Amino acid sequence: MIDKKEGHKESETLELKKSTSELKEAIFSIVAILNKHQKGEVYFGINNDGTIVGQDVSEQTIRSISKTISDRIEPKIFPIINPVNLNGKDCVHVEFQGNDMPYFAYGRAYMRVGDDDRQLSAKGLENLFMKKNKVSWEGDFSNKRFNDVNEDAVKIFITKANKANRINFTFSDLDSILNKLGIAKEGRLLKAAEILFCDNNSFEVQAAVFAGKDKLTFLDINQFKGNIFNLLEQSESYIKEHMNWRAEFVGSERREIPEVPVRAVTEAIVNSLCHRDYNNPKGNEIAFFKDRIEIYNPGQFPEEYNPIDFIEGEERSILRNPLIAHTLYLCKDIERWGSGIRRIAKECGEHNVKVEFKKLKSGFVVVFYRFDMGEEKVGEKVTEKVTEKVTEKVTEKVTENQQNILKSVANNPHITALELAGIVGISDRKIKENIRKLKQKGLLRRIGAARGGYWEVVDK
Repeated sequence: MIDKKEGHKESETLELKKSTSELKEAIFSIVAILNKHQKGEVYFGINNDGTIVGQDVSEQTIRSISKTISDRIEPKIFPIINPVNLNGKDCVHVEFQGNDMPYFAYGRAYMRVGDDDRQLSAKGLENLFMKKNKVSWEGDFSNKRFNDVNEDAVKIFITKANKANRINFTFSDLDSILNKLGIAKEGRLLKAAEILFCDNNSFEVQAAVFAGKDKLTFLDINQFKGNIFNLLEQSESYIKEHMNWRAEFVGSERREIPEVPVRAVTEAIVNSLCHRDYNNPKGNEIAFFKDRIEIYNPGQFPEEYNPIDFIEGEERSILRNPLIAHTLYLCKDIERWGSGIRRIAKECGEHNVKVEFKKLKSGFVVVFYRFDMGEEKVGEKVTEKVTEKVTEKVTEKVTENQQNILKSVANNPHITALELAGIVGISDRKIKENIRKLKQKGLLRRIGAARGGYWEVVDK
């Protein structure tokens, strides 16, 4: 209960109303607070800025509030309603609680977000029912057995978690370890353990590189399967391999700079697997387009929140899969709960990379916008230097396609033939043919092996 001083602010559990003329709106707030926190307070006679204005209070006022709450909120609640005197002004204090979610006001369900009451969608209601019944996919028993667990993956995890100082026990046997982690009980694996440590499960990550800005033509497509740690490793490797990189020299030291910060990409991948909806059989997706990189997961963003709430606000993480999240936290794959989106935004901001967080009906996607190499936004000085080499120092004719190949390679020495095909606009076979000719002309050479090496434009 608030004291008699003015200046109180509305919160997730406190609603202020000027008078009982706003009783209907107060009913919505009561339901929203109950669905979020299961208890709260409403005052009549206080402006929402905290100014105590008072109002007429009589037995009829108390009865009217009580009857409206009884008639308009389902399931029924039994609030405590009392007149109070604040700064010499009469007000009404309503205190309520209830655990029988979801609650409805005038036939609609709401959820409290800050001091706002937001109507719940069908999916939000479903999540509320699951929360009430403590039903979660990851907490159900799995059909997998202990001999399906990748023991080496568990041992590697234990080593990482010990190094991070987030556990204080070492590997003994699978049964003991998985029970300590809370992902096995009664001699059986939970579904969380299936995702975390079983290589043979039904979930996958689909990865593709598309030629343009839509999904009409793809240059590469792949599928990754395995335990969640293996999926993380394969996904991160795929993105690093297909991203554009440029070289910078600091003194004599050569540095490889990715078009999107690796830390932001890694964070997005971890979050996409950690917070996805495992009730949904659809796979996670990594998609490279000419102008952007998308990381998608089939797990809708919490209905009552927006990404900006976590970037700029103080909101705590909403864990769809707390067992999986906790395990990833222990080995430091997740640094802090609730900080993922903020960390992605911060990294991209520091590197001048545009990032967007999109709530979709089918899930959630993080979009990293790429520099358009055709507009020479990356490595312009390098591109100018290559053009100069081609136009002034090469006596044998170089085609426009070959010039574009040299420019692209100068900007990204690790670029693949498939990516060149998308940038230049010719087939993979034609790219390889032009690369062969450029090598013959002494303008291009390969440093290192086919995998793991890089291209170098030759300064003749």
